[in-house]
Amino acid sequence: MEKGKPVTIDAGTHTGGAPAVQGLSAREVTLSYGAAPVVKGVSLEVPHGGLTVIVGPNGCGKSTLLKSFARVLKPVSGHIALHGRDVRALRGRDFARQVALLPQSPIAPEGITVQGLVRRGRHPHHTLLRQWSPDDDRAIALALERAGMTELAEAQAGDLSGGQRQRAWIAMVLAQDTEVILLDEPTTFLDISHQYDLLELCAELNRDGRTIVAVLHDLNQAARFASHLVVMNHGEVVAEGAPHDVLTAELVAEVFQLDCDIVPDPRTATPMVIPHERVRAGKTG
Repeated sequence: MEKGKPVTIDAGTHTGGAPAVQGLSAREVTLSYGAAPVVKGVSLEVPHGGLTVIVGPNGCGKSTLLKSFARVLKPVSGHIALHGRDVRALRGRDFARQVALLPQSPIAPEGITVQGLVRRGRHPHHTLLRQWSPDDDRAIALALERAGMTELAEAQAGDLSGGQRQRAWIAMVLAQDTEVILLDEPTTFLDISHQYDLLELCAELNRDGRTIVAVLHDLNQAARFASHLVVMNHGEVVAEGAPHDVLTAELVAEVFQLDCDIVPDPRTATPMVIPHERVRAGKTG
């Protein structure tokens, strides 16, 4: 792979002609928290109805890009579009009915219960003419059940373990009932079994027709669950496509500075990274 040159494998979003307008897209987006850009002129089509996972080393801009998709961070240049329309042209409530975000380390209001937190996911669906209804109660009950939090619905969010609190936030996102769900490192604080529970839930939601975009660190989890894998480095997209096309030993060595073998996962046949032994400086024998 030529260093610094993006490699794009068939994303399945369209064939020939003008780019598809359905779903989320970035057009020449540059993002910054100060003078130096964090994301540099990135263009990306998020496959509508897919499960897209963004990976890359720390500080490469993957979470920053996700924030721009959620309208949390305004591009310095370029634009983010939803179904071909600049997201900045949408009213906040209209956008929140279509796109939900679970950020890193969200903070719950003091004294709120799990159910109270999840109820907040229904706010974008309310107007002066449409107040609370049985549909909201059903959405909350289903969200709590899918996140495995039904038995803790009346618990104080502040009294939960880190993993339980993360699942409460996931329930709130599910209650928002959007077509697009953005997840920034959603497996943080979860033990290994709950990590896979969450990723299986993402796959289930994707099969139900939701578009999922998640930032993950674990390459093997990304390869197992993603239908579309995006690899970032130094603020740029360096490769994207199906995991079995994108995830190569050459790419892992270049982007993650890790020598490895890529073998088929014995359960799913998806690419699995087997790191080589790391030789410490001064170690002999």
